[in-house]
Amino acid sequence: MLKPTDLILVCLLPSPRDLEIARLLGWYRIPLRTAPKVVAVDYLAFYQTSAFGARGGRIEYISEVRGHELTTRAELLKDEAHHPRAKEEYYKIQIGGLEKLQEPVVAGKWKRITFLYTTGEYLLKAKTLTDLVVAGDERQVLWRSLRERAENEQLYKTDLPEADVPPDVLMALLGIKETEEPYESKVSEEDEW
Repeated sequence: MLKPTDLILVCLLPSPRDLEIARLLGWYRIPLRTAPKVVAVDYLAFYQTSAFGARGGRIEYISEVRGHELTTRAELLKDEAHHPRAKEEYYKIQIGGLEKLQEPVVAGKWKRITFLYTTGEYLLKAKTLTDLVVAGDERQVLWRSLRERAENEQLYKTDLPEADVPPDVLMALLGIKETEEPYESKVSEEDEW
């Protein structure tokens, strides 16, 4: 449940496919070369581009952040192994279920954003993207909180539940086409000691 003090990163959803990845697989990707300085936030708010048609130019969904890791685009998107940026590093942000906002936050005058930090309080009250901009003394508090998160990022933990995924489903998700012979250790108990 979103709290007024939660740190939120508003991020870009370039296509409906990215929304489906977030919804079904529970992650969002950010290229390291264009990533904001701090990704250890409490929630992501997803700004939908014009690729969403009539539902573009707005934030309809948020999701709780559960952790993050650094990987490559090829590891994230196995079906795009030959993509020009396949070897580039990306943050994989693990997220919880998508939560639909009661009222979407519309773009208003803004037509495109990449990343924007805000708080739960601002998001809960916002009607337009301009309403998400933290100003005045609160802006200093926001930046102090972000700086603390950046300094403590090594302590940032993931709270992902253990998933009991059947081996055939796991193989399909990982892009493994064939099963190999089971691995058997050649080390005896005596050799271990």
